[in-house]
This record gives sequence, C-alpha cells and structure tokens, in this order.
Amino acid sequence: MISFDEAFEKVMQHTQNWAVQTVDLLESTGRVLAEPVLADRDFPPFDRSTKDGIAIHFSAIEKGRSTFQIEGVLSAGMPQQSLSSADHCFEIMTGAVVPQNTDTVIMYEQVTLENGSATIQSIPKKGQNVHKKGSDAITGKVLLQPDCRITGAEIGILATVGKSHVSVKKLPKVCVISTGNELVDVSEIPLPHQIRKSNTLSLYAALSKENIIPELLHLTDDKKVIQENIARVLQENDVILLSGGVSKGKFDFIPEVMESLGVEKVFHRVAQRPGKPFWFGTQKECSTVVFSFPGNPVSTFANYHIYFAPWFYGCMGLPYPKKEVVLDQPIRNDLPLTRFVQVKTYAEKGRLFASPIKDGGSGDLASLSKSDGFICLRPREHTYEKGELVPVYDT
Repeated sequence: MISFDEAFEKVMQHTQNWAVQTVDLLESTGRVLAEPVLADRDFPPFDRSTKDGIAIHFSAIEKGRSTFQIEGVLSAGMPQQSLSSADHCFEIMTGAVVPQNTDTVIMYEQVTLENGSATIQSIPKKGQNVHKKGSDAITGKVLLQPDCRITGAEIGILATVGKSHVSVKKLPKVCVISTGNELVDVSEIPLPHQIRKSNTLSLYAALSKENIIPELLHLTDDKKVIQENIARVLQENDVILLSGGVSKGKFDFIPEVMESLGVEKVFHRVAQRPGKPFWFGTQKECSTVVFSFPGNPVSTFANYHIYFAPWFYGCMGLPYPKKEVVLDQPIRNDLPLTRFVQVKTYAEKGRLFASPIKDGGSGDLASLSKSDGFICLRPREHTYEKGELVPVYDT
C-alpha cells in the first residue's frame, strides 16, 4: 500500500496526448484550443463611434465654433463618409465608421438639435468617444494562445477572426464499467438483495461536463465475461473507468483479469479513506489507462475528482485549479492514512470556509448531494485547528 501523495504522483506520470481534430465553431465550446488564433485585420478595423451623437473636427471647437450644420446621419454598417466642411457635422450612431475629416464624437445628451443644426452645450475633449482603428489589436497579433478552454468569450473572438472551423485537442474515448451481480438498471424494481446502478451514471454525468460521452458497460461477477469484455474495451478505448471488483472479495476479479490481459499494475491500494482499494494501471500496447475505483459510491466519486480530474486536465495541457478552504471547526486525523472529508463550503468576509458533513461512510450515496467537495487531511499527530487552511477538491 502506498501513500496518497505517491499514488497521485504516479497517476500524473501517466498523462496521455490524443492529438488534435478540427470541429465546427459552435462544437468547440468547452474544448481546449490547439492552435494560436491571430487577428486577421486590425481591431477595430476602422475608427468607430462609441456613442450616439455628432461627429465633428475638433479644430472648429478651437476656433470658437459651437453650432454645426448637419450633413447627414450615419449608422453602423454604412461605408465611411467624408465631412465637407469643419463648420459641419454628421449625426452618428454607436458602432458607425467615424467620417473622414472628423476626429471627435459628442453624445446627444450634450447637444441641442434644432432646424438642421447641432449646438454643443459644453466644450468636449479632442478625440473623445472614438475607438481608434487597431487600438485593441493590430493584424497578426495573437489573440488566443493554445491550451485555453473555449468559453463564450473565446467563441466571440474566434467568430470575429473568421474561424468557422477550430483546431482543438482530441478528447479520449472512455468506457465506464460497473461490476457486480447485485446491480440492476435504474428502471427496474430491485429485489431485497439488489441495488440500482448509480456509480456509472454519476461518472457519466461528471465526464459529460468535460464533453466526454463514454460507453457504459455492466459486467456480472463472472471472470470469463469480465475478461472477454475488458479485452475488447482495451482495444477500443483510451481510458477505462471501473467501479467495483478491486477489493479482496472472492468475486473481485479485476486485478487478476488485468494482469492476464497485459495491463501493467502501477499500484493497488492507497493509504486513504475513502477509496483504499483503488487500482491503477496501463496497457502499453493499446496505450490505454485504467482507473479501477472501489465500488462504494463515495469512494468512486471521490477518486474521480481527486485522481482522474487532475489527470485529465494534465492530458489536455490545462492547469488544474488548486483551492484551499478555511476549516470552521477542528478535525483530527491521527490515522496512518489520508482522509478525504466531505464538506459544505460557504463564503464569509471574503474567505471560503468549509464545514464537514456527517455521513454514513463510503456507502452513503445521499451524502454526496449535500457536499461541495472533499477536503484533504494528511495524517499527523496534532489536530487540524479551526481557521486552518486545507486543500479542497470541488465536486
């Protein structure tokens, strides 16, 4: 049995790279960008008005003029016009191209319009309310770097530079497997000795947040059935997530089957609670990584967020967000293992606090809906005191 820190380090040493693919712009939301994105022209591409008002040449103000004859009205989308005289002005709308021979926009609230003329009510500043061409970015400037998550903001930038198709990092093919004769489908009425499948569906939901839609597979506690199916799954997937079958029971065949299929065990059993029986390995010929979690719901859920999520971020070139919370009460962990304690978090006076949740152990599925994450308490003799900062894994 190894420590949590050793197990985590070994998992992170086995990150993968699944190349890149090109997807339609709207299909890239949530994906990881795999190419630099450059400005294809200056931004903005012209001097644009940032207010509704009138466009003038400031030299007329310097000569004492306050009333201007209106030459016309300009809206966004019109080609650039030219002012014929410094004694004149254009009415101009937000987003419109600032006309030639003008350099200043005065908003309507500071102007009186009457009989085809505009009279300013106060002296403006030269160049005000004009968004200058190229002031945001010049042609060729890098607007987005690779290895960033594409959100709504990035979609807007990609659209602006004409990227109808985007190069993104390829997502892994994942199979989520449950084992056990006691499991039945959600739609069934379980007998007294049975329970409905839940772990694989929780993992499915967690993976879908990463835009991964996994294959779902359930295997009975039959060694031959397990071996035949996992042999296929290893060939067809980049990652396998298993729930159950890794403890020391007589029907826990996963470690033995993995060995028979050439899956190299990296470690089995970690000094942690929950999730001590966690098994991790790789099939080098297939380049498949195997996370085999204990079957208890809290163990599966915790190990996914503590190990798989940071590993996946590492594979995608993303920094995994490290967070700490303030304990709102003392907690002891004098056991020779790392404890992951479910907590409810709350903000107070600009700090994030964590309050431990009382649960019924690793089989207490209902407790998961009450928690916001797991705090990490490494073993030590003295108490973790109220007010102390500790790491937290969000769920």
